[in-house]
Amino acid sequence: MNSDVVSDNLRQHVYRLAQDIGERNVHYPQRLQASEEYLRSVWQQQGYAVRRQEYAVDGIRCANLEVSRRGTLYPDSIILLGAHYDTVRGSPGANDNGSGVAVLLELARAFRADNPGHTLRLVAFVNEEMPFFYTARQGSRVYAMAAHRRGDDIRLMLSLETMGYYRDEPGSQGYPPLFRFFYPDRGDFITFVSNFRSRRAMRRLAREFRAVSEFPLQHVATFAFVPGVAWSDHLSFWREGYRAVMVTDTAFYRYPFYHSPQDSAEKLDYRRLAQVTRALHQALSNMSMRPI
Repeated sequence: MNSDVVSDNLRQHVYRLAQDIGERNVHYPQRLQASEEYLRSVWQQQGYAVRRQEYAVDGIRCANLEVSRRGTLYPDSIILLGAHYDTVRGSPGANDNGSGVAVLLELARAFRADNPGHTLRLVAFVNEEMPFFYTARQGSRVYAMAAHRRGDDIRLMLSLETMGYYRDEPGSQGYPPLFRFFYPDRGDFITFVSNFRSRRAMRRLAREFRAVSEFPLQHVATFAFVPGVAWSDHLSFWREGYRAVMVTDTAFYRYPFYHSPQDSAEKLDYRRLAQVTRALHQALSNMSMRPI
């Protein structure tokens, strides 16, 4: 993955979602549909067959979108990457979560050239934000419950959530109570967050990440009740008994424009987001070649 190409592609995806389309949720169904159409067109251009999981919310058609790269060694064992493409009301959602969706699209492009050991499944989730979060109408909840009913062998789920903002100044990183005594005060790193059941898989992913990149990485396994720890689509998979990890820049603990009208595309650091994307691709490619 060429860094400049990755950076340019990430920028293009975020600007398309956050600037051209803007706020996208069930209150603006045409924009939500435009986002879905954009994601589908990108994946189709990459050579994927796109599967839709459609459901209705108050009469509005909503859909999760899925593509897959079948594994060569462990085809029935799945590594799933997901990102939600809707936004909170009143926000264009560049970082939350245009950044995660952009990384999802770029990883899909990179995986087309790979022959992964495990099956890689990439899913764009609808309706992550309130009022759907933690309800049966959340897109990832609909998906995870269906996966459980099917008996899908998902060995690890990664939730790509709010990934594009980085700061180097001392004091630019915030934390929940007590965490500041154990982690850096500069917001220049990416973070892996898990519950205790997912800790071993998270640590393995962290080792793979550090083996291929010097990009600063922090990770933590902790309680779901800590504010922010369970606030994305990985929670839906925890609730179904799957191991899942959130990949994030820590959102509101660092990003001053979180859930606001100022969450716009020019605020993201596409160079560093590209570094994270390339490292995730290499780490996951390597990880997929061995049992999980």
